[in-house]
Amino acid sequence: MKNIKDSEFIRGEVPMTKFNIRNLSLAHLQIEKGDRFLDIGGGTGSVSVEAALQGAEVSTVELNEEACSLILENAKKFGVKINLISGKAPEALVNYASDAIFDKCFIGGSGGELKNIFDYLEGHLKKGGIICANFILIKNLNEFLELLPKYGYTEIETHLIQTAAMGKSGLFKGENPIYIVKACKN
Repeated sequence: MKNIKDSEFIRGEVPMTKFNIRNLSLAHLQIEKGDRFLDIGGGTGSVSVEAALQGAEVSTVELNEEACSLILENAKKFGVKINLISGKAPEALVNYASDAIFDKCFIGGSGGELKNIFDYLEGHLKKGGIICANFILIKNLNEFLELLPKYGYTEIETHLIQTAAMGKSGLFKGENPIYIVKACKN
């Protein structure tokens, strides 16, 4: 399977999970053909598109209207089906996917609703399911790490990734450091 370069996605002004982070997160999620995959905070849809290309049945929840349009545009561009749920997680999920059970869940943005998202996943992420989340804010990372054991998640892994690209003058330009956290639901 070919990994998609950042430049291939339609971007706009919406944040996107960058190539290195996206591929590490997808590797942690261990997506298999037929997995039911939930992307919370879909952004441009980069993670959703790549999950769909790996054979997952993808549902993405996103609040931002521009981002919702980009998710649909990128799904069309790459020829994949993404079930877009417009609204804020977990309320939009409760209203739209109240009986859905997912195998894997990626959290790219929580909108300050991490505890409520965990409450939703209690009944909607299958036992043995994998959750993976990305954080740039330490406050959100700490809250997530506190919630994982409270909700019975195990095999918790945390990685700090700092990437940089070389500019035209030869100097490195650093990106925001990103924390990637992966865990399995008991």
